[in-house]
Amino acid sequence: MDSQENSHLITTFRSSIFYSYFKHLNNRLKKEVLYYKRLKELQKIMKNNALDTFFQPILKLESGETVGYEALNRPIATNLFPNTDTFYEFVGQSNQVFLFECFCRNISLKRFINRLKGNVRQRTSLLFINIHPNVLLDSNYQSGETLQLLSELGIEPNQVVFELTERSAVTDFVLFEKVLSNYRSQGYRIAIDDVGSGFNSLKTLIYLKPEFIKLDRSLIQNIDQNIEQQHLVKLIIEYAKQSSTEIIAEGIERMEELDFIREQRVHYGQGYALGKPHEEVKPGVLPKYSINHQKATTEGEAS
Repeated sequence: MDSQENSHLITTFRSSIFYSYFKHLNNRLKKEVLYYKRLKELQKIMKNNALDTFFQPILKLESGETVGYEALNRPIATNLFPNTDTFYEFVGQSNQVFLFECFCRNISLKRFINRLKGNVRQRTSLLFINIHPNVLLDSNYQSGETLQLLSELGIEPNQVVFELTERSAVTDFVLFEKVLSNYRSQGYRIAIDDVGSGFNSLKTLIYLKPEFIKLDRSLIQNIDQNIEQQHLVKLIIEYAKQSSTEIIAEGIERMEELDFIREQRVHYGQGYALGKPHEEVKPGVLPKYSINHQKATTEGEAS
């Protein structure tokens, strides 16, 4: 190889290194710019209360009574946040988690009361509020502030259920158990969300001792056709019986799913088959087909 070819190879090699380096810098710059824009948008959303709040009913499956609602806060779709998943994924990666969680808690409580429209019966309903587990551990999170807000709104602490997702894993169970004991002493209750999704562990249920277990929609979808899902749900039901925990089945969309869940004596249900999320606080309805089917099953067993 002559010196000219050698020089050409070295130049090409250096060029490729510099190209990769500048490409890396350019991509990094784009990500940082996008992060900054999204951060400003998030702060703007909190400043202007620019989230839509929906309330999805939770029904007692034995009677069809609406016992509570899950508050769901959703951003308006924009170029920066084209969907809800993108929005909440960014919030979790930002340094705004604590402020955003407090913002959502307050706005959910205020809008719940404002939208009841004088419905006295629904004022005693449970309100499930999604909350990041780490927020409860944060020393800046003052439970007294929530109690004051509840007092102003006329809501009892035992109506509020903190819904924790295990997607953000709890690592120090002993500390978290102490923190939850403090909140329970004030009247709050705890629900573990996404149970059965693959993120949760039996250790979470054993240590945190929730008042409610929410079965993930992945367990409920087509459960009438899937033996493995049925076995897992029955195991969780048996555990709930032993620990005096109540179960809520999420994502019920088909009559067959609803009938199977009711036959297993699951306490509560949530899903499009019972009631979609609405901006107003609107009770759900247990479908007549399911009620008639249950009556027929009961009468058949009796005979």
